[in-house]
Amino acid sequence: NANALDNTVYTALFDSSVDVHDVIRSTATENIDVMPANIDLSAAEVQLVTEVGREQILAGVLRKVRNEYDVIIIDCQPSLGLLTVNALTAADGVIIPVAAEFFALRGVALLMQSIEKVQHRINPDLQVFGVLVTMFTRTLHSEEVLQRIYEAFQGRVLHSVISRSIKLPDSTVAAVPITIFAPEHKTAKEYREVARELISNGVVE
Repeated sequence: NANALDNTVYTALFDSSVDVHDVIRSTATENIDVMPANIDLSAAEVQLVTEVGREQILAGVLRKVRNEYDVIIIDCQPSLGLLTVNALTAADGVIIPVAAEFFALRGVALLMQSIEKVQHRINPDLQVFGVLVTMFTRTLHSEEVLQRIYEAFQGRVLHSVISRSIKLPDSTVAAVPITIFAPEHKTAKEYREVARELISNGVVE
């Protein structure tokens, strides 16, 4: 229960006395650790406004542990606030998930603008590793959106596509990766394809 934890992402960001190693928790899945967050993080956007070096705070936290892990994944909320800017500043690259629905396209365009600003002003080494189409269904609507995405983000769209599936929320509730929760399910296979594609592209060794 993340709400019962004393040390979370929020305390790592704002309490200099907290060691990031005390925030990191092991999981039941081998070789996967997490830095939990809870409702406290919702206050971070307001607090970051007055912080010195506000865009660099998360980068400073992760710098202490980045050599201890092969990969660190920062899971961002779908917003363009200071928390997202912190993530982009700390990251080597970004994977942009976009639902196969028309309303999602505008959000991706705005995020691309934010990424370009971070690249120009703060993190010139930030790369776009790819646009990942999610929640895809075999409908005319999804097919049309997929075509729009290919046209809008030429050369940046990953070939792998994630289908809409009830198994994903089920695995989230179980707190188990879909590749372990239902390893033979279509969606699990699709995520493995994403991993293989990223490895093939040199994003992950």
